[in-house]
Amino acid sequence: MQRIDEQTFAQVELLAKLSLSKEEKCYAMAEMEKLLTYMDELQELDTEEVDAMVHVLPQVNIFREDVVTNTDGRAMLMKNAPKSKEEQLVVPKTIQS
Repeated sequence: MQRIDEQTFAQVELLAKLSLSKEEKCYAMAEMEKLLTYMDELQELDTEEVDAMVHVLPQVNIFREDVVTNTDGRAMLMKNAPKSKEEQLVVPKTIQS
């Protein structure tokens, strides 16, 4: 198991803008050590024959295709507007002089 010293943890605490109690620091340091130990175990895996992946799902586009549409929705907007004048919306005055 890798050891996290107080100085290293203090730097992490500073960078993460944490303010931990003594008990929380002990717990967090132990969890960080477990995480680093697990990362070391992962480094031992043989990944020579494994292809690099961009995403864990198959390379299928599950999203809609991007289609460029240049429609002018002004007519529909003006049709739904309570008031309009010369193809502009008329709104109540909000600033008094």
